[in-house]
Amino acid sequence: MLHTEVCEDLWVPVPPSTIAALSGATVLANLSASNVTIGKWEYRHDLVAMSSAKNLAVQLYSAAGFGESTSDLAWDGHGVIADRGDVLAQTDRYALDGSVAVVDVDLLALSEDRIRQTSFAQNAHVHGVPMRVVDVVPIADTRPASTFESLRRFVTPLPFVPTDVARRDERCREIFQITSTSLARRIETLPAEARHCIIGVSGGRDSTHALLVAVHAMDLLGLPRSDVIGVTMPGFGTTGATYNAACDLIRTLDCTFREIEVRSVSSDVFRAVGHDPEIENLTFENVQAWARKFMLFSVAAHEKGIDIGTGDLSELALGFATYGGDHMSHYGVNAGIPKTLITTLIAWASEQIFADEPAVQEVLGRIQAMPVSPELLRPNADGTIKQRSEDVVGPYELHDFFLYHFLRFGFGPQRIARVALHAFDGDYDLATIRRWLLVFLRRFFANQFKRDCVPDSPKIGSGGSLSPRGDWRMPSDAAVEAWIREAEAIG
Repeated sequence: MLHTEVCEDLWVPVPPSTIAALSGATVLANLSASNVTIGKWEYRHDLVAMSSAKNLAVQLYSAAGFGESTSDLAWDGHGVIADRGDVLAQTDRYALDGSVAVVDVDLLALSEDRIRQTSFAQNAHVHGVPMRVVDVVPIADTRPASTFESLRRFVTPLPFVPTDVARRDERCREIFQITSTSLARRIETLPAEARHCIIGVSGGRDSTHALLVAVHAMDLLGLPRSDVIGVTMPGFGTTGATYNAACDLIRTLDCTFREIEVRSVSSDVFRAVGHDPEIENLTFENVQAWARKFMLFSVAAHEKGIDIGTGDLSELALGFATYGGDHMSHYGVNAGIPKTLITTLIAWASEQIFADEPAVQEVLGRIQAMPVSPELLRPNADGTIKQRSEDVVGPYELHDFFLYHFLRFGFGPQRIARVALHAFDGDYDLATIRRWLLVFLRRFFANQFKRDCVPDSPKIGSGGSLSPRGDWRMPSDAAVEAWIREAEAIG
């Protein structure tokens, strides 16, 4: 539904467009004879962006341009299109022959946002009014079918990672502060003698980020970094590269170093249940994951502290975590952070938080260069990592894209695939997107039982969380068949 207003209607404390939005309008248009003065275009830009943000709407704005009388005023022809706070396009200002901006807007996503933001519905109930509605006679669309084969809008392939460098720095700082201050608060509630953080450090990115957060939390509280106990737990799949990186990171951060190998206790369990350790199956992997968590909880009990979980949002979505193993902890600092963002956060922390610690930066660089792996299967003959997570579950950049649009807007498979094809622009063809989208759906629905009992953790993004106590309330036996049928029809 389109609502129109004129000029200064948009500038007043309660614009007509706001009442219209609360009454059901989704596209708000302002025709303005606004002249230009120094700095005014920037204010208009912010005004239009904020109108679209607070009204959860598309806001169109068009100011008068070349051709108006210049006796006392000047005109720039400023046009702006904004969608829920994001400015999608602006016209060329001061164009002598005028200019046009054309983009695609997503009215379904907008409507889904309004449904999910309960305060919007409450405000609409109070301030929405009956409005005169004018039905326009449909105009025949004579455009060729090829018009709809591409989207006139940028869609980021990494929705959790800001594309703008300045915003990325700001976002990373905010996330790091959310996680570290939340952990600091949790530590502060513990008895003075039990303010220790125990972290299993594998040399991978997730445990690295959790360790950096824990160290910063201790710095904020004025507690010694030695109160963070980094535990490296070599198993059958541990490689020299990750083992050395884990040891070096714990030591260069001045944390307390502990090493507890889990091969022996895992072998005891194999013998007890009658498993042949030469068979590298799910039992072989899970027993090691449970052994690691058993050791971490044991260290936490012995040292008087809490075990800090390292599992991230992507792993929770895909269920790529051992139930009762790396899935569990006393407090999780990564649970709201997707895999595609972890790498960016580590790089940012290296440059900003640990800028004066070159030894730490060197280790972080090594860790960033290694593939993502749980290291539960024996290495290759040359000692390199054999088990790569993305070989099993698929590209994390695709899964994080699926997760964002599924969790934030509730989009169905065909819509997600269509937007993904545009966002990745040739990096993945439709068949590949369909293949991994089916994997995502099957894994997401099958692993809700793991998300029903997750540790406390801070929510990070507006896209939502998977906590059963917060944004995501889904039955563990939810049916996936309708979603699969729609995904299988993609082609």
